[in-house]
Amino acid sequence: MQAELSRRGFLRASALVGGGLLVDFSIPLEAAESGAVLNAFVAIDASGTITIAARNPEMGQGINNGLPMIVAEELDADWAQVRVEQADLDPTRYGPQGSGASMSTMMGYTPMREAGAVARDMLVRAAAARWGVAVDGITTSASVLYHKASGLSLPYAAVASEAARLTPAKSAEVRLKSPKDFSIIGTKRKGVDTPRIVKGEPLYSIDTRLPDMLHAVFVAPPSPGAVLRKVEDTQAKAMRGILAIIPIKGVQAKGTFASSVDSLTDGVAIVASNWWYAQAAKEKLVLEWDESAALGHGDQAYAARAKALLDAGGGKVAFKEGDAKAALAKAAKVISARYDYPFLAHNTMEPHNCTAQYRDGKLTFWAPAQQPENGRKLVAQCVGVAEADIVVHVTRIGGGFGRRLMSDFMAQAGAIAKALPPALSGRPVNVLHSRSDDITHDFFRPAGWHEFKAGIDDQGRMTAFTNHFISFGPAQDPQFFANMAPFHLPEGLLRDIEMTHSVFPTVMPLGAMRAPTSNAHAFVFQGFLDEVARAGGRSLPALILDLFTTDKVYGEADKAGETPRSFHTARARAVVQKVMAMSDWGKVPHRKGIGRGFAFYFCHRGYFAEVVEVGVKGKDVQVRKVWAAGDVGRQIVNPHAAEAQVRGSILDGLSQALDGAKITFENGRVAQSNFHDHPFGRIDRLPPVEIAFVPSDFPPGGLGEPALPPVIPALANALYDATGNRQRSLPFTL
Repeated sequence: MQAELSRRGFLRASALVGGGLLVDFSIPLEAAESGAVLNAFVAIDASGTITIAARNPEMGQGINNGLPMIVAEELDADWAQVRVEQADLDPTRYGPQGSGASMSTMMGYTPMREAGAVARDMLVRAAAARWGVAVDGITTSASVLYHKASGLSLPYAAVASEAARLTPAKSAEVRLKSPKDFSIIGTKRKGVDTPRIVKGEPLYSIDTRLPDMLHAVFVAPPSPGAVLRKVEDTQAKAMRGILAIIPIKGVQAKGTFASSVDSLTDGVAIVASNWWYAQAAKEKLVLEWDESAALGHGDQAYAARAKALLDAGGGKVAFKEGDAKAALAKAAKVISARYDYPFLAHNTMEPHNCTAQYRDGKLTFWAPAQQPENGRKLVAQCVGVAEADIVVHVTRIGGGFGRRLMSDFMAQAGAIAKALPPALSGRPVNVLHSRSDDITHDFFRPAGWHEFKAGIDDQGRMTAFTNHFISFGPAQDPQFFANMAPFHLPEGLLRDIEMTHSVFPTVMPLGAMRAPTSNAHAFVFQGFLDEVARAGGRSLPALILDLFTTDKVYGEADKAGETPRSFHTARARAVVQKVMAMSDWGKVPHRKGIGRGFAFYFCHRGYFAEVVEVGVKGKDVQVRKVWAAGDVGRQIVNPHAAEAQVRGSILDGLSQALDGAKITFENGRVAQSNFHDHPFGRIDRLPPVEIAFVPSDFPPGGLGEPALPPVIPALANALYDATGNRQRSLPFTL
């Protein structure tokens, strides 16, 4: 009889199977001793429980449901018998294990189907051998094998051990299902972690508890680039529960994700028997910092410099077709406007934390990392431990939104664990940021400034377009997180267009925020295009549909005509028309104090058009309803999670616009410290949302991000419709 398959047993056994895409290799016989392990993703125990490994970090987006559902579909598993386990970091075995840029389903859809299909093929061949029948005569359904001609049937568990001893077929040798035969993919499934979340059971990184665990606070520099000069810790050491105070020397990493900022800074670790003792001791610690690196860097100084650059005009040409300046000179009417948006912090619900243990030259982490492999690379450089000697247990993440793409918290925990004095050496240490530290030491969504000009003819059609974008960069081009998205309407769809940028340096740490760059640029582009449309006596949907009249694929394209940056006018046109029909656009009489706004945006291989209806009374804004139409490819794995992603994106966008959040700073020191001065939208702000997905015959696209960008300009345009006041700055003010 098979032994019950434990999580560690499954992971140890699947570690034996090798690398690649995890479906084209043989499993040694020894693997079966820990249960019937069919490949790195699938194991079946004697009770019939099917354990499926979830390779990507889960942060609320539902990927630890989605990818296992894909495996289970091709396996023909009974979902009620499926148990999902989070995989530890091992990209050689599992393939890419990051969560970000809405890429997890895009990258995992086909490999996960193949993993399930190869495992099913092994079960079928094992049953055929036992029954002495041809493979072609066996069918499967809900974890049961059937031989119709003889009337025989067996549950998967009955032949799992024999199947585990077979050589897996190559991925290309197995037949994948037709989508019309799907019984799991495309059905609504509740989150596999939902019962534990509802019951408050330990699940997140912050819940990590290990024997003899220590607790630590990392005192980070008060401003970017600050260097620690002196530590006076006499009073802090004398406080109750304090076990060690350790200065940490910063290390600048190279070649890691966004390595210019994702590094280990100077700091001081306060190690205690519990976190509260460490946090209290922080107040008694006297530190001397050299903060000269950030002198003169303030949000107001940046705004003044941006204004001067816009006034000066020019800038480096980033994209140009035709002669926009000449076309503007010939236009019947020229519309111009300036837009801007502020720095923002992420406000993740789970404060940043990480647990690390250094023992016998090896580091083990329990980490809420969106990109655990990049985290391991960063730790190797900053802490001086070889990547091969670093183990990362990936925990559930209490909100990522791009912040946990950066792994500074892993570097901090690793450095502290390695630097523990001999009396504490080898014990695990949990490093937890306070909410204040979380906000003031974020990797911020960068601010930006734009000047637009557009020309229209006497029919209200757009004939020319220019944009001068002011951002941050060390030379002539914006740095990674402060650049433009790869595509912006009307780029590539207008004869005369020119986009330029000017940059200046910043010391502020910048990072990705949900729908990076798009979350801000959709507002400025679609807000201005609404102005252009109204100046010509038209609606924004009509103006945009003009650009989509001819079927065209713009941007990068592979042989199949599709990459994450391929823009299809036909797909765009379909979602615009869909949301217009859903909302009765243009058919609802205008009412005093009630406004409607529209916006469209494309990013992360997702097309979304949205309509927002608002009611305004004085300075009070009520978002009455949102309609959202999206095209994210031919297959939505879990509609329940997909709808949740759209609603969450809309709430995030409404919050950025209406709740007043922005980061301000002087000489690099951030003024905001908590939700009272950097607020975050609560669930009661979410209005009724009507969602429709427009089917198309394209690979799966992103869902975690593309629904966010259009809701902000749609709201801005609705406020204009209700009040006549144009919103050109975030957050909005009435």
